[in-house]
Amino acid sequence: MKRTQIELADGRELIYFDERDDAVRDQPDRRDLPPPPPASQLRYDPLTDEWVAVAVHRQTRTFLPPADQCPLCPSRGDRHSEIPAPDYDVVVFENRFPSLSQRVAEEPAEITPFTPVRPGLGRCEVVCFTDDHNASFARLSPGRVRTVLDALADRTTALSALPGVEQVFPFENRGEEIGVTLNHPHGQIYAYPFVTPRTRSLLAAARRHTERTGGNLYADVLAAERVAGDRVVTSNEHWTAYVPAAARWPFEVHVAPHRPVPDIPALDDAERDAFGPLYLDLLRRFDGLFDLPMPYIAAWHQAPVRVDRELGHLHLQLFTVRRAKDKLKYLAGSESGMGVFINDIAPERAAELLRAA
Repeated sequence: MKRTQIELADGRELIYFDERDDAVRDQPDRRDLPPPPPASQLRYDPLTDEWVAVAVHRQTRTFLPPADQCPLCPSRGDRHSEIPAPDYDVVVFENRFPSLSQRVAEEPAEITPFTPVRPGLGRCEVVCFTDDHNASFARLSPGRVRTVLDALADRTTALSALPGVEQVFPFENRGEEIGVTLNHPHGQIYAYPFVTPRTRSLLAAARRHTERTGGNLYADVLAAERVAGDRVVTSNEHWTAYVPAAARWPFEVHVAPHRPVPDIPALDDAERDAFGPLYLDLLRRFDGLFDLPMPYIAAWHQAPVRVDRELGHLHLQLFTVRRAKDKLKYLAGSESGMGVFINDIAPERAAELLRAA
């Protein structure tokens, strides 16, 4: 894989990850762009012990443009996009409308003694999986999935080294039902200046399990699911994809390596090669459930950068809001108000349907 780093017209960083060593990426960004916005504001909620980002500049971000105005397609002719080259394999660049960034303009003023405020220090990046606007991740080749995984490993390592970053979160949103604002196949990476609430909860449970048994909680749960088998959708030598016994979403699958590792950079070559065929098979099963493109979120759970790394176990959480061909799962009163999920489909049935898809 060839890695080429350039600077966009407004100073943001862009990196090409090419599968050919002879790829030339010397095309300049010919746009006239305003400077990137300053970092958002983080406000602490003392009632929940959580940070909330207030990023007002994102209100004007690009929203579902027509295909001929897609900012993630390559630049061709007189049409200049976020990617200056006329083609690409995988490309990663700083988000033009970031929730978090390293561009801190000034320290925000205190709101109340109970609500600390600080700059939204961190970084948000966009990951384009292919230059084909009409493709999807499920239609990529296993080789391209390996390139994407190597790019995510590269970015996880680089972002983890940034000042103030405590957790790196790669993810993909697919489908307007999920809330995507650009239909070109792409994912994102958030580098947070704190450990997220979801990860804190996972780590607290893992810590209690380790103190009680000496084991790794996720590894032990994975082993139990592989023995039970009725919620396993597919597996190979290095990975297992299974529906959690207490799945929150109608169709939710965890894809986990058999060897406990904290993050994507820790995967070895064999594990990286084995991921693509299994994950592509799983995505095609999702699309085959109702014979239509399935909206989903694919979320990589990685250990924090500096703390509790021994408690983590890398895994990908894949889930959809679609519960039937013509029905979506809405987060209504119990889920949104109290955080208590009510699932309409038994996890064992979901696994059975996915195995048959």
